[in-house]
Amino acid sequence: MHTPQLFNELLIIILAALPVAYICLRLKLPLLVGLMLTGIAIGPYGLGFVRQLEGIEILAEIGVMLLLFTIGLEFSIRKLVEMKRLVLIGGGVQVLVTIAATVGISMAFGRELRQAIFFGFLIALSSTAIVLKAYVDRNEVDSPHGKVGIGILLFQDIAVVLMLLIIPLLGGEDIVSFTGIALDLGSSLLALIVIVFAAWLIIPRFLRQVFKMRSTEIFLLTIVLTALGMSWVTSHFGMSLALGAFIAGVVLADTEFSHQATADILPFRDVFNSLFFVSIGMLLSLSALAANLGWVLLLVAGLMLGKAVIVWAIVRLMGFPQRVSAMAALGLAQIGEFSFVLAKSGRIADLLPDADYQAFLAASVISMIATPFMIAYAPAFGSLIQRVMKDGKRQDVDNAEEDDIHLTSSGGLQKHVIIIGYGLNGRNLARVLRAVGVPYIVLDLNSETVRRARAAGEKINYGDSTRGEVLKHAKAEDASAIVLAMSDPHGARLTVQQARRLNPNVYIIVRTRYVAEITELYDLGANEVIPEEFETSIEIFARVLHRFGFSRKVIEGQIERIREQGYEMLRTPSAPTTRTVELDLSMQSESTESVQIRKGSPAIGQTLGELDLRGRTGATVVAVVHEGDTKINPGAKCRLHADDLVVLLGNGDEIEKAINVLDPIEDFAQATLRGFNP
Repeated sequence: MHTPQLFNELLIIILAALPVAYICLRLKLPLLVGLMLTGIAIGPYGLGFVRQLEGIEILAEIGVMLLLFTIGLEFSIRKLVEMKRLVLIGGGVQVLVTIAATVGISMAFGRELRQAIFFGFLIALSSTAIVLKAYVDRNEVDSPHGKVGIGILLFQDIAVVLMLLIIPLLGGEDIVSFTGIALDLGSSLLALIVIVFAAWLIIPRFLRQVFKMRSTEIFLLTIVLTALGMSWVTSHFGMSLALGAFIAGVVLADTEFSHQATADILPFRDVFNSLFFVSIGMLLSLSALAANLGWVLLLVAGLMLGKAVIVWAIVRLMGFPQRVSAMAALGLAQIGEFSFVLAKSGRIADLLPDADYQAFLAASVISMIATPFMIAYAPAFGSLIQRVMKDGKRQDVDNAEEDDIHLTSSGGLQKHVIIIGYGLNGRNLARVLRAVGVPYIVLDLNSETVRRARAAGEKINYGDSTRGEVLKHAKAEDASAIVLAMSDPHGARLTVQQARRLNPNVYIIVRTRYVAEITELYDLGANEVIPEEFETSIEIFARVLHRFGFSRKVIEGQIERIREQGYEMLRTPSAPTTRTVELDLSMQSESTESVQIRKGSPAIGQTLGELDLRGRTGATVVAVVHEGDTKINPGAKCRLHADDLVVLLGNGDEIEKAINVLDPIEDFAQATLRGFNP
């Protein structure tokens, strides 16, 4: 039986990619680079094992769509609204400035205006697939430079629509007019708004009905249909397939299905996305590269340096520090995959001669291969730029609000909390500290967030916590605690280093989404590292143990032991549990537990008879310690006072109920006050 050509070529790609992936893993090289080199080797311009690219390109396009779909699941419509300044201003200015710079340089080399504008279109775009894949692998999607990059990339993807409409006009087709282009663009944008609204209205409701069927297969098929279907819809309105998949992900981001959808789609995304990177490598002609090596390398250096400088300048003008600007610049310095679509249209419109086309393809593929290395080097490069080029006065922290917080005799903050990052966790912590009267100051890198929070009366300042002078302005030397609620792994490490150097005694708490960060953050000087996923696990097992009758004291003891060990038991599956978690099953029967009556307890002033603990909870009071005097088996007339110690006898459930009568569970504000009280 004859096997289809597409099947044969797909099998060849997988066979070639596996050993290359293994070698990259052993050499600690980016997998993306290995996949693109695989494409160069087996493609039509290499060994020629794969010659028909049409079918492979279709599968590769599916990979890009699924990648954008999973990226969309990390965002939400609310987050996109918050990013509107990055998308519209950052992305818009970057595209326009890049086109203008390319036009000027091209015309200086004797190119026609129409051709120079087309070259600007090609160079203005960056690779959404490669940049996002690298950021996902490095856990930098939510970092400041990650958000900047994504915002600019989103505008570029939307700008492709306008560029495709303008190319026929640049090619000299009489049937195309500026009025027609404006109408087509307006209809595309209107269609985009309608698509987003309709998807937000229909898709979540439809998925809830599918979920009621309790079939994982049907749910998976529906998720795939949602991603590919939205891509089909946007493509029929002149927009990219990837943009439709991203919209589908954004719509699902705030639903209860987002985590399940991500888990289900990841295997398909990785397989198809690998084909995309292989297909990019197949475009490179080694013979054309060898014939024009000097010109191609010059072109690569010029376009990557030029794009990096433009992105850096724009991000700096938007108020971001040197470090973030430099990291974003390195991330977006390559040519994008949608530029290949524009290049094909340009060839049809006689805007791109064959010689230029081959040089452009070679330069583009080389820039893409270089991108993972540049992103990996970006944190070190950003820190270097930060040291060499100061941020200026705007970056300094303004402590004008100190009078409203707390003043020492020398006029500065003292025994306060520094909150770094004003996301959900930062806002909640600031709200509680304000409620209980603990002095604090907030640092954040988003100037728009700072403006809005200040207008609402928040004690917040614009500042990059990775800089020692910023922490000094925030009086880190006198701080009681520093809480890092930021989504920037590299920035968190630098901040912990700086804070520990400035104040050896400050208590540093770091929130992280990534388990891999725990050990390094502890080594750098963090006192507590709180990984979100492990804290969720702790909450789950605490409730399970409570269900089995273990008392609150036993449960809290296990939680404290796990945290003191740096979550070692949860991080290392092979770690011993028989000694690490000493759960005495006898605690399910009769046991004793002591509870102290704190100020504010409703039990103060009442007698044991009035409380009727045995009747209400089943637990028995076997002793009461008042001002050092112990009363064994106290009678019903024994009156309770603040700071009394009450010894209870009963099973876990009975003791838990009695504790809630004598010492109600602390609210969030009281718990936070206990943790941060100077």
